[in-house]
Parts: sequence; C-alpha cells; structure tokens
Amino acid sequence: MAELVLEVENLRVSRDGVPVVDGVSFKLPAESDTALVGPNGAGKSTLVAALLGLLPRQSGEVRLLGQPLGPQGQWPRAIRSQLAYLPQSLAVRGRFPLTVADFVGFGFDPAGPRWPWQGQAQSRCRREAVARALERTHCAELAHRLISELSGGQWKRVQLAFCVVRRRRLLVLDEAQGGLDAPASERFQQLLLELRRQEGWTVLQVSHDLEMVRRSCDQVLCLNRQLRCSGSPEHALSPQRLAELYGPGYVAYRHHHRHAPLAP
Repeated sequence: MAELVLEVENLRVSRDGVPVVDGVSFKLPAESDTALVGPNGAGKSTLVAALLGLLPRQSGEVRLLGQPLGPQGQWPRAIRSQLAYLPQSLAVRGRFPLTVADFVGFGFDPAGPRWPWQGQAQSRCRREAVARALERTHCAELAHRLISELSGGQWKRVQLAFCVVRRRRLLVLDEAQGGLDAPASERFQQLLLELRRQEGWTVLQVSHDLEMVRRSCDQVLCLNRQLRCSGSPEHALSPQRLAELYGPGYVAYRHHHRHAPLAP
C-alpha cells in the first residue's frame, strides 16, 4: 500500500459563520497528482487555506506525513518544510526589490526566510542550491533580475525553483497557471510534470482546466462545499458527474464548443 502523504478527515471550515467546506475527507498517496475542481465559490481556495494553516477549521483532522495540524493551524517546523505552495498570485512580487536569486533562496531556509543582507543567508550551500534550482527550471539567466520585472511565464518558473531548491514532499497549487496564455501554460505543465517525477512530489492542484486534469492527474476531487465525488478523471469528469457538479448547462456548453467547427 502506498504511503499516505496527506490525510483529511471530516474537515469543516466556515467564513463569517457560514459553512464553506463541510465534512470533507480524502487521502493523497505518495507521488500522486490530484486535482481539486468545482464551480466558483465551491470552497476550493478555502480548503487549501485550511490545509496550509492559514484559516482556522471548526472541526476535522489534517495530517501531513502522519503528523497532525495543530489546533491553531500550525505545522511542526520539520513538517512545514516538507510543504510548498504556489498561489495564483503573490503580493510580494511588486512590493520588495528582490532579485530572483533572493526569492528562490527563501525556499532554502527551513526556519523561515532570511534576508539577503543577513550573513548566514549567503552561505555557500545556499548559493549552490539556488543555482541548481534555477538551472533545473530554466531560469539561470534570470538570477539577478528583479522579480517585479518578470513576465508571467518566467515568474511561474521562478516559483517552481523556489519549490525545488529544497527537498519537499507535498506541492499545493491554487490556480497556479492562472493568467498564462495557452503556450506558457503548456510549458509550465510540462515542467511541473518533469519536476514531479524527479522529486517524487505529491501534488494537489486547484484547476479549472479540465482538459489538463484529464491528461495529467491521477485523481480528481469534485468539491461544491461538500465532496461530491472523487476518483479517476474518467469517472469524476464524466458528463453525468460534471452535470451534477456544475449544472447541465455547463456540460452542454462544453460539448458545443468542443465540437464547433473552426472559422474559415
């Protein structure tokens, strides 16, 4: 039986007293790639925030590598260092004059980010790890660029370098490909797949791109406040399941546009 990296049991999370995630349970086996899908407002980002300890939960248990999330939403330091998170957008990008190398270096620090002017942050081991991570994500030439100057595709690759600069077990992505055009999104997905195989990552990714989910993911969780269904892409993304999750109009719209002829 495969090792379980993440276990969620009967998780309940509310916002302003209203249940947003209600009794959700699932497990992520080691080295699996799981998609979390559902309509807008279904609670996907709320669920992710609760798993990361950024939102309090009303009840339920969350375990990462067998260790429980604390009652105040805190992971033990050794466990937290095994987790990486890529959001759709990151506010820090435009607020600090950080170079790419500075930003990726933050991912190397298990006790929390150390600023570039702190002597320990410039250790040889750290510099070498940053250089390797940038090389693996095809970002070596960007090392001295400011993160505020990067294109959307470059910024996404730099965030993957942040994740790969230190060994991790679980990678959580919340619409990480949002804002990318189709070619850049495809390149990002190919790089993610390559790194996942090399690193042995377990991946949980929130996505609206159901075709990408069909091609790339092992398991799908269909969320609309509650977990409506789960299983392989073939099962969870069947027309019947999608109609139950999004409504019959959504399935009819997708069918029409998938088969519509190209304009001359």
